[in-house]
Amino acid sequence: KDPGSHSAGPNGEPPSSSSSSPLQNPLSSSSSTGILNQVGHGSGPWVHTKDNAPSGGSRGGASTLGSIRPSGEAPHSPSTTPMEGLANHIQPGGTDGSSAPSMLSSDNPQLSALLKGKANATSADHADCSTHGGSEKTNNIRPGLHAATEHAGASSSLCAATTASPRTPDGPNCSSSIHGQGPALNGNRSPLKAEPAWGAHRLSSGPSPWSSVSIYPSSSEVLKACRNLGKNGLSTSSILLDRCPPPRPPAPPSPPLPKDKLNPPTPSIYLENKRDAFFPPLHQFCTNPANPVTVIRGLAGALKLDLGLFSTKTLVEANPEHLVEVRTQLAQPADENWDPSGSKKMWRCESSRSHTTILKYAQYQASSFQESLREENEKKKEVEAEAGSPESLMRRRKAPFKHIKFGTNIDLSDEKKWKLQLQELTKLPAFARVVSAGNLLSHVGHTILGMNTVQLYMKVPGCRTPGHQENNNFCSVNINIGPGDCEWFAVPEAYWGVINSFCEKNNINFLMGSWWPNLEDLYETDVPVYRFIQRPGDLVWLNTGAIHWVQAIGWCNNIAWNVGPLTAYQYKLAVERYEWNKLQSVKSIVPMIHLSWNMARNIKVSDHKLFEMIKYCLLRTLKQCQVQRDMLQAAGKELVWHCRTQSEPAHYCSVCEVEVFDLLFVTSESNSRKTYIVHCQDCAASANLDNFVVLEQYKISDLMQVYDQFTLVSV
Repeated sequence: KDPGSHSAGPNGEPPSSSSSSPLQNPLSSSSSTGILNQVGHGSGPWVHTKDNAPSGGSRGGASTLGSIRPSGEAPHSPSTTPMEGLANHIQPGGTDGSSAPSMLSSDNPQLSALLKGKANATSADHADCSTHGGSEKTNNIRPGLHAATEHAGASSSLCAATTASPRTPDGPNCSSSIHGQGPALNGNRSPLKAEPAWGAHRLSSGPSPWSSVSIYPSSSEVLKACRNLGKNGLSTSSILLDRCPPPRPPAPPSPPLPKDKLNPPTPSIYLENKRDAFFPPLHQFCTNPANPVTVIRGLAGALKLDLGLFSTKTLVEANPEHLVEVRTQLAQPADENWDPSGSKKMWRCESSRSHTTILKYAQYQASSFQESLREENEKKKEVEAEAGSPESLMRRRKAPFKHIKFGTNIDLSDEKKWKLQLQELTKLPAFARVVSAGNLLSHVGHTILGMNTVQLYMKVPGCRTPGHQENNNFCSVNINIGPGDCEWFAVPEAYWGVINSFCEKNNINFLMGSWWPNLEDLYETDVPVYRFIQRPGDLVWLNTGAIHWVQAIGWCNNIAWNVGPLTAYQYKLAVERYEWNKLQSVKSIVPMIHLSWNMARNIKVSDHKLFEMIKYCLLRTLKQCQVQRDMLQAAGKELVWHCRTQSEPAHYCSVCEVEVFDLLFVTSESNSRKTYIVHCQDCAASANLDNFVVLEQYKISDLMQVYDQFTLVSV
């Protein structure tokens, strides 16, 4: 998706263990439902267990969905053997409160205190995340408004959108717990930093004119307070500054997990039929923050998905000249990452980038398969001859690694080119679909490639997707088309600060760099790691903010996209990453201000915490829009009306890449040429405001109406 997410690195000899033989023809279109229905054989139609190892092991602890708990062992093919070494690592959240990684908490100050600018605005208000009765609050979708979304432009920060006070004991995703228990994984303790509008003035320690404003002032009160700021002699820019610290990587959850909890079993759901896939507890289980990753086994078979539509053979027949991004990597074992000489382990991944077509990559995929068939017998003889010899093992490691090519980020967004493929995915349950009313990314109003559209990945053994979190911490859906397997590693979101520290120690950028974690380092620092095999027809659901990295075991294709559950937990972590990205000078692929205003137009929210966070974002941006207008008017600068068009993307500053909302500062030259090189207010002011034309994309009256009409809905 973004360069950091899929720029892969050195790989070595492909892992030889797989539940299905890696020597399966990648061009075969038989990877459809006939071979993919991996159902459980338990006492009920819905059997849930957890995978204790990537392969091997025995079925145990099976239970019906109604009593799903993160325990037990998953069944595996009898033809496989357990992988040894450091495998998966977290203690299932919610099962043991004393040793759970952390509790989902709201450490943000009361919204009223933020508006008043009190010095104690950073004090934490912790909210218990337990549910009452296990019922789910529903965020209702306004009918008729979803398809025709008015889109927002982009300019200020969300600035503390997650500082909304928790007024109820319900957590952001508390209702997702199947046991009636709340999630046990924490959100980031990182109140958000507001950006000044014009200059770097500090907030006065005296009482602010905002002190008379209630938590949910009307739009007219917001604008009146903005004007009073100037009259009282305070800098109008100060209203965008809060007394809360900027976001920062979280400290490791405390107390640390015991060593025997660092290889947790992977939450796994076994489907037998379509009814299982649409059973509401499945959605609740996947989105529960206590489950960083969930494997839904046998999904393709249960839904009768024709995965053959995504096979290499079908792709070549459909669009042979379609563009493919290629990452040339070095193949090596999945649980190791060596430098090119094979002399030492390292975190950094290295790869080179090029492009080809689906047809040419298919030819490479097929030739790689044929070459492996020829080499298979020779390799077996060599392994038998050198078995038990450490010297021979080191010789193989130090030998030049084999170069492999990974076909990545293949865009399947064109509804004409890929009509059959995209139609097939509408069979999925709503929470996992590419487009649905309950998916935040469906309310962006424009295409974000690889996030609210499908991307395809074509692999040979050893192809790697390096470690990363999804853009803005959104959830991810990944389906293995087959015929080979993939091996996954995942770490709970709460530990991203630890991994960020490892990246810094190794001179790698956590957000944009390419890295493959050393499992020994993670084990020594008490970081739990989930490790499991994704077989053909399996769907992997990566929950909000989960860190993960993947390697192909066999020849296979995968499809993936992002999803944004309509929960406070998802929105909170998305906004926190939005603010952290700004501090790191990294572009946020999801325009959260633009999205928040569209959410206010399109949906009715009944979850109090989600409502407060969205409303606060609207409040802050409405304030900034009015302050900008007042200052431009005082400077004698006219606003030029520039109405947004259908599906117009959100705008970003061409210099610092922050989102620019409503008022676009474009150079006079680009305005005359209609090329519109957009700047944010700060970059425009530093360059010389006289050389810019200010385009207005919304009337303030329209924003006031959206703000006032967005109210909390009672269930």
